[in-house]
Amino acid sequence: MRLGTALALALFVAIGVRLVVLQTVDTPAYADGGMADRLRTVPLPAPRGAIFDRDGAALAHSVEARYVYADPTRIEDIPATAQTLSPLLGMPASDLAEKMKPRKRISGVDSQFEYLARGVTVARAREIMELGLPGIAVHRDERREVPGGDLAANLIGFTSLDMVGLEGLEARYDDLLHGEDGQRVFEVGLGALAAPIPGGYSRTTKAKPGSSIVLTIDRDLQYTVQRILSEQMKAVQGSTGAAVVLDARTGEVLAQASHPTYNAAKPQASDPTDREDAATSFIVDPGSVHKAITFGAALQEGVITKDTVFPVANGIRKGDTWFRDTYPADGKRMSVSGMMAHSSNVGTIQIADQLGPERLLDYQQRFGLGKPTGVGMPGEAGGRLLPVQEWSESSHGSVPIGHSVDATPLQMAAAYAAIANDGTYVQPRLVKETIGPDGKPTPAEEPVTRQVLSPKNAAELRHILEAVTTVDNATGLSAAVPGYRVAGKTGTGWRLVEGKKQPGEVASFIGMAPADKPQYVIAVFVHSPSGGGGRVAAPAFKEMMTFALRHFRVPPSSDPAPKFTVFP
Repeated sequence: MRLGTALALALFVAIGVRLVVLQTVDTPAYADGGMADRLRTVPLPAPRGAIFDRDGAALAHSVEARYVYADPTRIEDIPATAQTLSPLLGMPASDLAEKMKPRKRISGVDSQFEYLARGVTVARAREIMELGLPGIAVHRDERREVPGGDLAANLIGFTSLDMVGLEGLEARYDDLLHGEDGQRVFEVGLGALAAPIPGGYSRTTKAKPGSSIVLTIDRDLQYTVQRILSEQMKAVQGSTGAAVVLDARTGEVLAQASHPTYNAAKPQASDPTDREDAATSFIVDPGSVHKAITFGAALQEGVITKDTVFPVANGIRKGDTWFRDTYPADGKRMSVSGMMAHSSNVGTIQIADQLGPERLLDYQQRFGLGKPTGVGMPGEAGGRLLPVQEWSESSHGSVPIGHSVDATPLQMAAAYAAIANDGTYVQPRLVKETIGPDGKPTPAEEPVTRQVLSPKNAAELRHILEAVTTVDNATGLSAAVPGYRVAGKTGTGWRLVEGKKQPGEVASFIGMAPADKPQYVIAVFVHSPSGGGGRVAAPAFKEMMTFALRHFRVPPSSDPAPKFTVFP
């Protein structure tokens, strides 16, 4: 009796062990027995991380959705099924029918899973399932939402329906945001019983959610800067425009606007040029905003001081080119502040002659020109500086005043931020921190910094730049912000496409406030093929800076701007 009981128990144990092996272990013998024919694999998409502004407002995030898929081995009538789903999925019936066709996997096994649509709303998926179409099923998915539409769209970019980043920061940080997809493999019955077998083989690999990124962008400031830029561009029928707001101390990009722009929630309707980030891809010959770099180098090298005065002619010849001033000095002794206020080409070239081309090129590089800033945007342009060995005689006149120089709006904004930041260049950055799937924040890497000017010389350069917004008939009076001291510079240059000058002009204004202790730098660039950009760049700066100072509650300047004498 005891022996019989023991044998029975041993038999049950053996059967139990065998069942466990069959259900949990992939063995070749079992596969040969037909397991592969009864296994189905269903992807489990990883939740994609979000993109937030600096205060945690979502600029792009994922919401629950469904994907619709087909098991071609179970569809009874492909044309009819495709025709039924076409209006519900917004896809041509012919495309759906093609996806439903029976096909073999590489292994030779009939495919039992083919995507029909991704990111389908939960309500629409429920409607599809209620139809009871053989071979059609749904599973949990995600759909990308961009609440602001065009808000920072040129920065954020967009994803494919498969949740793969295609442009902008979505593409640049795709590996971080995407996570790692999982899958569920389970055993199903055959034929009409093609449903999961209770107690059958089942294995789930959980998806690993992606991380989120927190940008340095301030949503409210971004909205306002975009609105102002768009309005000003329309006033002059501008083709391309850019505006950048930097925190001068940290290098954080608080706003970065482009014109034209597009709706990142519906990118299919846009042209590729509408989606470019102008601040990092718009290559310009900056013109007179470059004069601050020439003056800064001359101050640092002891060529001038803020009190320097010398005679300025109405024109100067370099090679075969005459360079003239819009506001002729008629040979009178002119202060360097007056030269900056009236944007004297002749005075700037005379200063550069004493500085020399090698030292000027060195300071262009120190101020960040000639290579990408590394802010994080894919495809950022680096611009180009003219090597000294390539200078012609006329280059001695054109380079100091910002011609024969290729730069982006962001590069020029960062150069002015160095002036604002007591001479220390801080690499611009767009990402403040990342947030892991566990919710733990990780600060972004510290930006690259370097000393370009001494604090004393940076302060003297700011003093000189204040003349631009205060001296009678100065070029930047329309950029002045009531109650605040503003230092900055106007510019007129050209747009360059593959090194070729485009019709029209690029007008710009780059400034900082409060000038006595700058906190923010704003750069505005406007390309207007028919001209007139100079009428809007400085006023746009004024409106943007006024909002920024009030938004961040910066108190008005307590001391009045210095008094300047143009012709001592």
